[in-house]
Amino acid sequence: MFEIRIICDPADTDRLTAALSGAFATGAVRQYPTRDTKRTRLYVTADHRPAPGPWPTPDEAYALAPNIVSEIGWTARVLAAAECFTELERDYYLRKAALLDRIALLDETDGPHGDVTETAEAAALHLLDMDQPGVICDPRAYVRQQYAHWATHH
Repeated sequence: MFEIRIICDPADTDRLTAALSGAFATGAVRQYPTRDTKRTRLYVTADHRPAPGPWPTPDEAYALAPNIVSEIGWTARVLAAAECFTELERDYYLRKAALLDRIALLDETDGPHGDVTETAEAAALHLLDMDQPGVICDPRAYVRQQYAHWATHH
């Protein structure tokens, strides 16, 4: 979230407010005259728009997923075959983030969130930053959305 301040001609306030609302998720615009009273100061709290939904539930997202043990094996084999410091393909990062999300979901039913949840969040954030840097949304929901799409098309 960030604050935007604009100093403009009073005749431009509606146009600028509409443009900001189109570009960002905005709060209420606060309007004040400048000291010389010839212009207007606009202050608005804004945030990046979230990635487009819909957000599938974990059951919907992972309906076509192989079992967790199989995915752990696949992830380990891909990583073992890669040369050190090699950037892997997106599918690897997506499947790894989905695997960690699934493990975290199992862990979260047993009690308070811990290292597994933090690891799942970090993997999901990495994928989100790879795909859409600067987008703000629930990273694990984004992984579920992307995995569901990937699973139905592979």
